[in-house]
Amino acid sequence: MVRYFGVKTVIAGGIILLIFLAMLALFGVLIWYVIRALRKYVRDTPSRAEDSAVKRSLGEALKAHRARCGMTQEFVAQSLGVSRQAVSKWESGASDPSTVNLLALARLYGVSADELLRGVE
Repeated sequence: MVRYFGVKTVIAGGIILLIFLAMLALFGVLIWYVIRALRKYVRDTPSRAEDSAVKRSLGEALKAHRARCGMTQEFVAQSLGVSRQAVSKWESGASDPSTVNLLALARLYGVSADELLRGVE
């Protein structure tokens, strides 16, 4: 037995099919963007490691100059008008000194800012 569908039924079925295909396409695009973002994240991992190495290198340079001058973190902090914790964070690489503080550190250690940053890569 052959069953005939009315025009309204065919149109409704077509609309449902179009909505399904549109949702499928949107899901595909979403998956594509997620994969693209993950690939970019994976590729950039070495550069993030290099950025943290630069911060450690700057901190190590600051600590080496302070030790060479025989100064304590407390003395450096009082000389610059910052907290001892700020100096500790600079030396550990947790944060970087501002440009003004970096220039003041160079002056305090008796070196130019260029010499202070020379060992930092």
